[in-house]
Amino acid sequence: MVVGGNDIELSAEDLRVVVRYAVEAAVEVLPLVEQDHPTDLRARAAVDAAWAFVLGAERTNLQRSTAVEAHRAARSATSEAAAHAARAAGDAAAAAYLHPLAKATQVGHILGSAARAARAAEAAAGDDPSVGDEWIERARRRATPRLVEVLRRYPSAPTGAGRVARLLSALDTGLRSG
Repeated sequence: MVVGGNDIELSAEDLRVVVRYAVEAAVEVLPLVEQDHPTDLRARAAVDAAWAFVLGAERTNLQRSTAVEAHRAARSATSEAAAHAARAAGDAAAAAYLHPLAKATQVGHILGSAARAARAAEAAAGDDPSVGDEWIERARRRATPRLVEVLRRYPSAPTGAGRVARLLSALDTGLRSG
């Protein structure tokens, strides 16, 4: 879709690149959710919906609804690691709804899943910040040139006080400077 004014040019293929990046991060920590609540399939459904879009399915309400349900699953999680992993899954499905608006908040749709996955891994390792930093570095290296090109169309991520916001900001900075 091509838009005017302060909007961003964003194609369906651009969206698929973003969702692939997001879902690859979520898949890495999905076992944390599945171990926490083996019968709760909401995070898995969000990951599956994201993959369906990546593989060519139309963007539908499936991505949106499974994203919401994965975030609800996060509220039911009994560990912080599982909660962040469920949110990473939800963020991956929601990435299909990246908006072509020139707003820094949209960067969360691109990098949010990777930041949540890093925080999930960090929490699972006893809140060791070096683990989160290592995951962010891996996420930086995993980014394709096309993903970075889409990211650079948007303003830099807003700064925030929480750990997930700091991880997201570090990833954003690393990708833009690389």
